[in-house]
Amino acid sequence: MEPEENLSLKKQNSEKSIADEHSASNKTVSKSPPKEQKTTSPNINIPEQKPNNSNSQTQPLINLALKDLQLSRAKLEKELEELSKKKEQIETELKSSFTGQSDAIARKVKGFQEYLTGALQDLAQSAEQLELIVPPVIVKPSPLDENKTIEKAKEQEIIQAISETFKPDESLIKNCLSQFLEQPDFYAEPWKLRRSLEPNDIEMLDDWFFNMGGRGAQASRGNRSKNALVTAGIIAILGELYGEQFQTLILASQPERLGEWRRGLQDALGLNREDFGPNSGIVLFERADGLIERADRLEERGELPLIIIDAAEINVDIPILQFPIWLAFAGSPNEIFEEDELI
Repeated sequence: MEPEENLSLKKQNSEKSIADEHSASNKTVSKSPPKEQKTTSPNINIPEQKPNNSNSQTQPLINLALKDLQLSRAKLEKELEELSKKKEQIETELKSSFTGQSDAIARKVKGFQEYLTGALQDLAQSAEQLELIVPPVIVKPSPLDENKTIEKAKEQEIIQAISETFKPDESLIKNCLSQFLEQPDFYAEPWKLRRSLEPNDIEMLDDWFFNMGGRGAQASRGNRSKNALVTAGIIAILGELYGEQFQTLILASQPERLGEWRRGLQDALGLNREDFGPNSGIVLFERADGLIERADRLEERGELPLIIIDAAEINVDIPILQFPIWLAFAGSPNEIFEEDELI
C-alpha cells in the first residue's frame, strides 16, 4: 500500500510540477510580446509615411488648379480674338460711315485749299505787274485790208470821245476849279467843297477831267486825307453836273482806311454819318466784287457811279475799267510801305 501511495504522491507531485512549469511558460509567453513591441516600435519609419499621405492629398488640388488656369487662358485668348475681330469690323464701318467719309473729304478739301492758296498767290503776283493807267487804244487800218469798213470808223469815233466826255461842260468845271483856289468857305451848303485846294491839285483834276475823260489813275497826293480832299472837289463838280443822279463808291480793303475816307469827306463836304450808306450819296466798300455789283445796279437805273480806289490798293479789277468815271490813286513806294507796316 505504501508504495502505491508513494507512487500516487509522486505522480501528483510530478503533475503539479508540470502544471507549474506550464503556467510559468504561459506567463513568459504572455509577457514576451509586449517586450517585442517595445523593441520593434522604434524601427517603424513614421516620417516616410506622412509625406506619402500629404502628396496623395494635395496632388488632386494641384491638378484642379492647373485645369482652371488652362481654362482661364483659353477664355482670355478667345476674348482677345473676338476683340481683334470687332476692332477690324469697327475700322471697316468707320471708313464706310459718314464720319470716315467726312474725314476723307476734309483731307481733300485741305489739299485743294493749299493748292488754291498757291494759285491765288501766283495770280496776285501777276496782277501786281498790271499797269493802272490804260494806254490809249489807237485803231489803225491794216495795209492788208483793202476795204475800210464803217464799223472801224465808228470805233475810232468812240475812242476819241472818251477824252471829250467833259468837253461840253468845260466852262463850268473850269469855274469850279478856280473857286477851289480861293479861301475856304466853312459854312457852305452840304455837298459843296468847304476847303481850298492847292495849284498842283487843280492841275491833276484838270488833267483827269479833260485829258483822261474822267477815267484813269493819278498819283497820290501823299496821304489819304489829301486824296479825300481832292475827291471831295470831284464830288462837288459832279454834283453841279448831274445833281442826285450819281453815287460815289469808294474802295479800300481795310476798315481803318474807310474810316479815314469817311472823316475826310465828311469834313470837306459838310456831311453827316447818314450820308454814308447803301441808299446815300457815298458808299464804302472793302471788296471790289460788291462795288462792281453796286455800280452795275446804278447803271441799270440810269444813274452814274463815281468809283474811287484807295492808294493802298495795288491792283485794279478789270471789271472796274468798264465804267465811265473812275479814279485810282497810285501810291508811291514809300506810301505803300507805310500802309503795309500799319496792317
